This record gives sequence, structure tokens and C-alpha cells, in this order.
Amino acid sequence: MEEKKTVFSGVQPSGALTIGNYIGSIRNWIDLQDDYNCFYSIVDLHAITVPQVPKDLRKNTLDLLALYLASGLDPEKSTIFIQSHVSAHAELTWVLNTMSYMGQLSRMTQFKEKSKRSEENLNAGLFTYPVLMASDILLYQTDLVPVGEDQKQHLELARDLAERFNNRYSETFKVPDPLIKKVGARIMSLQNPESKMSKSDNNENGYILLLDSPDIINRKIKRAVTDSLGQVKYSDEQPGVKNLINIYSAFSRNSIEEIESKYEGAGYGQFKKDLAEIVIEGLRPIQTKYDDYMKNKDYLKEVYKGGAEKAERVARKTLRKVYKKVGFIPR
Repeated sequence: MEEKKTVFSGVQPSGALTIGNYIGSIRNWIDLQDDYNCFYSIVDLHAITVPQVPKDLRKNTLDLLALYLASGLDPEKSTIFIQSHVSAHAELTWVLNTMSYMGQLSRMTQFKEKSKRSEENLNAGLFTYPVLMASDILLYQTDLVPVGEDQKQHLELARDLAERFNNRYSETFKVPDPLIKKVGARIMSLQNPESKMSKSDNNENGYILLLDSPDIINRKIKRAVTDSLGQVKYSDEQPGVKNLINIYSAFSRNSIEEIESKYEGAGYGQFKKDLAEIVIEGLRPIQTKYDDYMKNKDYLKEVYKGGAEKAERVARKTLRKVYKKVGFIPR
């Protein structure tokens, strides 16, 4: 029997998840659980590259764990863990930092964008966090990493570092490949369909959170940007409508063509009303399960402790090899 390939992915605990995170990442992770050996992390070490309020970070980390489980991630099938509970992530990062070139890190698109936004907090962590991301991936001998367009550059760095280490010290790391989704679109802001939906959007009407109430979802979809054409058409000339159709398709599992033909001749009013209902109903079971998990903190603790133990075993094995090859004396 062929051994299952390993998948790694993670999300930062920086506030509630949007439907963009859910459609673009988490729902795909659920589909991978049966066919792959999956490691899903809550990457809290990444979160502190931006100043955090400690009690909020703790709350957001547990919130995210509860949302992982409520969305359908199964701790029996996947290794679900908090990044800071496995110290090998930080330890491998130091070794890989010594092999990462300043020029390559300074060309990272996200660093360029973040450095413009955070000039007063331009810390070394913001510069080197792609190396931590590479460590996250390489520690688990990952075969495949589910990535969107905006993360491809970081995966390239992980591949470069794996090859650089292997060439210098002999075969140690698997060189990971991207796992590109066959279907599914990026979900864009409801207010500015040129940019990705993000919880850091200044306009709260630009995103829908997984935990938004029905009233808020109704309001945000009603206010979503469309155009003056009045046609429910999937077209680049109508980016606002195209984005809403993508959301409709993701939650209803209807094809683009089915949606276009259903609303042929109808205006945006009916389309938005139906879309709000579909999103509300789609999120209802997740919200109910999330509430149940948040009332059961002991179970959440059981999940993250068990996950960390499983992750630690695999990560330590890789780190021991790395330490031996670079010349550290085993303790």
C-alpha cells in the first residue's frame, strides 16, 4: 500500500476568519483529510510579527481551533496543533536563517507591502518570517502545500532552502510542491472587488466573518458593490457581481452557468437576497458547533495537547537530523 503524502498548512490567529479563509483554505483542507497525512497548525509565532494584546492572542488562538473543528477538521484524521507548542519550529528557523540571503528576503512581495504599512514597527521578524514559514513546511517532510497566488513566493523560498541544505549537507528535506486547487476562486472584498477579502480591511462591509449574525450578513451583502448593468453575469467587466457569484457557487455548490440562468432577467435585489440566505444557512451549522466547542474548553485543550505531541514526534526527528548534519553535538 502506497504511503500517504504529507500536507502542511496553517492560519494565523489574528481575529475571526472570513468566508474567504473558509472557502479558499479550510474547506479544501477538509477534503484532503482522507487522502493525505495532514498537519494543520494555528501559527501563533507568525502572529506576533505585528504587536498583539496577549489576552486577545490567547482568545483568538482558541477561537480559531474551535472554528477549525466546527468547519469539519477532524483530530482523528489530521494533526491539529498550535505552532508555539512545538519548539522545533523556532529552532529550525535559526538554522535556516543562516542559509537565507538578505536579497531574496527583501524581494518578498508581502514584506514590501507590510513594510510600507508598518514603518514604525519594521521588526526583524517581519523580514524573516518567510524563513519560519519554510521551517513549518520542511519540519514535517511535507510533500504538498495548499497555496494561493499570494503565497507562491514563500513556497519557492521553502523549496530553495530545502535544496540549498540538501546540496550542502546531503539529502535531509523533501522539496515540497504546491497543491493548486482545481476549482474555486479567490473571494474578493465586497466593497473593493479588486482586492482580496480580508479581516484587516478598514471597511467592515468588505468582509463577512464566519461568526457574523444573520442581520449583519444581510446588511453586508445588501451593501456589496455591483454596477449599473443590472445583469447577473460572470464577467471580468463586472468584478463585483463576479465575486458575489463565486460566493453563491461556493455555498450552494451550483455551477456558474446554473446561477446565471437562474437569475437571467432578474435584478440584483433578488440575487442578493437569495445569496444572503444561502450564506446564512451555510454558516449556521458551523456557528452552532463553534458555540458548543467554546463551551467545552477541556476538549479543546485535549485536542491541542494531543496534536502537539503528534507534531512534536515528527518535527523532532527532522530537527535531530538537521542538528547532526550541521555539526551540533547530540545532547
